Amino acid sequence: MQCPRCFYLDRRIGIGRPPGFPFALNSAVDHLLKKEFDIHRAAGNKHPLMEKYGIDAVPAKHDKLDEWRHNFTGVGTLHAPTNFYVFGAIDDLWLNAAGEYMVVDYKATAKEEEINALDKDWHDGYKRQMEIYQWLLRQNGFTVSSTGYFVYCNGKTDRKAFDGKLDFDITLITYTGNSEWVDKALIDAKACLDHNEIPKQNAACDYCDYVAAVQSSTKSPTDAVSRVTVNESPYWPTPTPKKKITPPTLF
Repeated sequence: MQCPRCFYLDRRIGIGRPPGFPFALNSAVDHLLKKEFDIHRAAGNKHPLMEKYGIDAVPAKHDKLDEWRHNFTGVGTLHAPTNFYVFGAIDDLWLNAAGEYMVVDYKATAKEEEINALDKDWHDGYKRQMEIYQWLLRQNGFTVSSTGYFVYCNGKTDRKAFDGKLDFDITLITYTGNSEWVDKALIDAKACLDHNEIPKQNAACDYCDYVAAVQSSTKSPTDAVSRVTVNESPYWPTPTPKKKITPPTLF
């Protein structure tokens, strides 16, 4: 979705983008939210946040919820037209009064402005994430509402002192998903991988811009790192990581 060239180099050639680093504080918020909603799940009642926003639903109970939440299993399905196995780990599921599952995703940040809408460029990825989860659950035969929710936790920075704790404003953002794009995206990804030529540089890709800048500023292939040619298309490989890194997902 972001850059066919980077996708091709990663998935077919085996040279991925430089890895990011885990957000440990975000993971802590995610873990604590799951524990908190699980208390209400076990009791069969609404979480106070659901009461506050008038959501007619309760945290859903399902035998596979722990599996669906696990990063390396998640909710998965085999996409027959491409033979891709697609999976993703959800944060939470709510069950509404109509008996529909509602996908819920937790987000954590620390910004000065109030967060009450998904109106930034990077929020497109959040929306796709939600829609893929909805698509995956439907592929597994579940009745899924198009309405999903983002539990958005924004760390407060206006406190006089830290005092060993971080307070958050918690906002519930409603999002109506449309997963009709997923099938075409998977088919396009398969077509990209089946090509014998590396896709052209994406002018909007920061990673491609960086590689192009390195190539243009290097006087000879031995000045920096060895240049590799695949199908007469040069690219600069990243160093082999010392530790095994989990491959990124398609989207």
